Amino acid sequence: MNPTPLQNSLYGALPSASSSATRRHVSLPLLMDMHARGEKITMLTAYDATFAAAADKAGVECILVGDSVGMVCQGLPSTVGVSLDTMCYHVESVTRGLRRVQGTAWIIGDLPFGTYHESKEQALRSAVVLMQAGAHMVKLEGGGWTTETVHFLVQRGIPVCAHLGLTPQTVHALGGYRVQGITTESAATLRQHAQALQDAGASLLVLEMVPAALSAGITTELTHCPTIGIGAGHGTAGQVLVLHDMLGLNLGKTPKFVHNFMDNSSSIAQALQAYVYAVKNCSFPDNALHAW
Repeated sequence: MNPTPLQNSLYGALPSASSSATRRHVSLPLLMDMHARGEKITMLTAYDATFAAAADKAGVECILVGDSVGMVCQGLPSTVGVSLDTMCYHVESVTRGLRRVQGTAWIIGDLPFGTYHESKEQALRSAVVLMQAGAHMVKLEGGGWTTETVHFLVQRGIPVCAHLGLTPQTVHALGGYRVQGITTESAATLRQHAQALQDAGASLLVLEMVPAALSAGITTELTHCPTIGIGAGHGTAGQVLVLHDMLGLNLGKTPKFVHNFMDNSSSIAQALQAYVYAVKNCSFPDNALHAW
C-alpha cells in the first residue's frame, strides 16, 4: 500500500527547522501576512519552558498556554477547575523557556472559566494578569455574549483569540464532547458569531470540532481573522493540537481527529517538525479521515 502524504512527510526527509537567529519574531502582522499568502499557521499547546522551547525550535508559530493544562498536567476531569493563578504560572514558565532560547513564537494565554464571565472589567483584570506574565494574546471561549467583551479588550490594546464550536469550558452545557454546527440552524449561528467576533476585533478564531465544510466556509467569509482548526478539517487558516495528544500521551481517550506524530519519528524534536511540515503541506488533517 502506498503511503499517504502524511506518511510521506514522516518517512521522508523533513526540512530542517530554521534557527531562531534566522526567523522573524511572530507578530500579528506576520500571522496576517501568512494568511494572506495562503501559508498555514501552526499552533501547539505547551505548559512549560522545555516543551515550549522545543516547539519553537521546530518552527511552530503560535504556542497556546491552554487551560487544557488542567486535564493534561493536573489530572482534572475538565478545564473548569483551572485557576487564573495556575494559568499565570504556566504562561510565565513558557515565556521563560522562549527567552532562554531566544524564541520567536507568539504566546497565547487562555482565560480560564469564571475569569471573564462576570463583566468586561473582570475580563480586563484577568487579561492584564496573563499579559504581564508574558502572553502576547489572550483567548476566550464562546460567541454572542463574548462579543462586547472582545471589543472592550481590543480597544484597550489586548489582542484576542476567540474560540467557537466545541468550547470545553461549557462542555457540560453542550452535553459532552460533541461536534457542533451540524444542523442548519446551529451552523448559521456559528457563522453569525464568527462574523461578530471578527467585527469586534478578534485577531484569531479557533474552531473546534466543527464540520470541515462549515469551518472552510467560515474561513473564507472572514476577511481579517484567520481561523485555527482542531478537529475541523484542513480548510482553516491553521491548525492546533494539544502537545501531549500529538505525541501519543493521553490519560483518556484520544480524540478522533488527533494523529500521533511520534509514530515513525525517532525523537520528540522530529515529531514536532513532522507536525509543522504536515500542517504546512496540508497533509494534516485528512478531511476524509476526520469527517463528521
